[in-house]
Amino acid sequence: MNHTLTAPTPPLGWNSWDCYGAAVTEDEIRGNAEYMAEHLKDFGWSFITVDIQWYEPSANSSQYHAFVPLIMDEYSRLMPAENRFPSAADGRGFKPLADYVHSLGLQFGIHIMRGIPRQAAHAATPILGTTATARDIAHTNSICPWNTDMYGVDSSKEGAQAYYDSLFELYASWSVDLVKVDDIAASRLYDTHQPEIEMISKAIERSGRPMVLSLSPGPAPVEYSEYFAEHANMWRVTDDFWDRWPLLLDMFDRCRTWEGIPKAGCWPDCDMLPLGHIGIRSVDGGGADRWTRFTPDEQLTMMSLWSIFRSPLIFGGELRDNDEWTLSLLTNREVLRMHRESYGAKEALHEGDLIVWTAGHADGSSYVAVFNIGESPLQVDLIIEEIGLSGITKGTELWSGEVAVLTERLLCTTVPTHGVRLYRFS
Repeated sequence: MNHTLTAPTPPLGWNSWDCYGAAVTEDEIRGNAEYMAEHLKDFGWSFITVDIQWYEPSANSSQYHAFVPLIMDEYSRLMPAENRFPSAADGRGFKPLADYVHSLGLQFGIHIMRGIPRQAAHAATPILGTTATARDIAHTNSICPWNTDMYGVDSSKEGAQAYYDSLFELYASWSVDLVKVDDIAASRLYDTHQPEIEMISKAIERSGRPMVLSLSPGPAPVEYSEYFAEHANMWRVTDDFWDRWPLLLDMFDRCRTWEGIPKAGCWPDCDMLPLGHIGIRSVDGGGADRWTRFTPDEQLTMMSLWSIFRSPLIFGGELRDNDEWTLSLLTNREVLRMHRESYGAKEALHEGDLIVWTAGHADGSSYVAVFNIGESPLQVDLIIEEIGLSGITKGTELWSGEVAVLTERLLCTTVPTHGVRLYRFS
């Protein structure tokens, strides 16, 4: 797949999971798209993604209903539940909703599970473009440990590729721009599902429509980094990420593990940003309807780490409820410029509670993120040469706009508990 065309920079967007679980409705998708178009599009935010189980009429939270009937067309392909997505009536699928999102100048994404619906396999329903049935291609030993909707597809079977081709032909006809495929990058029961990744990658190419391919969940094995880069645009380096400090602390190690991998079209994914108003109909992450449990400093730490590492930035909260603070995290032009244009991010220093990441920019400037992972404020006197920089004369802290304090060869600052100071030096 031609990655540099589909995702030349890390995608920025919104996904329904953190606030609505499996139960998002069309009105909520449209409302968040309208907010993004009004407040965020000008800053580069573009993707609106409907997460899991849009084909499940009774979905009402992040907890799945086992073995319930799903909405499906005559060719074994799942379709939007019309009680939740009224514009999908009469077989129109997501085309009207995608058209609406596009009319706002944004891009439209959907979530799918790897495989073929179990109900299709049990009923031996037809597959478009082949005489094989769903039963013929279903890999009934290849299941998802946390969701009962699908069986894997056996790539050795006649009709397997035809099924995935028919799926992505459908999504192309809906004008889908991003597909997040779940239960595929890492599995509690199996290794990475490489044969299905290849069939999906091929099906996207054959569809004739460029689509960003996002693989979940993680942690994706780093030893397959070249494989992921060849077949997908983004892949999760972590299991579901929620608003708890131990999970954020863990991401420093994960980012260091994937150091050097991010490049045009290929983005290791630190998962969604659980910011703002989340958990509205989701009970995952050990919480219900709430504002993010991250402190303001932890929120800055997360935004700074994701941005300097160049993870995709996918906001998880109900956008329409954003306060000024939350909106400010998403609209800092200098931070977004670093996210879009920097290169060579790496952990330059890790001593006790101090972690420093650096990155470069084509205009010769440098970025330095000074993190305090400790439980009390940290006075930092950082020798610039120690983090591989020299000849720096002036800099700005990007979140506050304050001038960096540089004396001789030292960068001097105090970093709050679980906090960050993010600099651009020229």
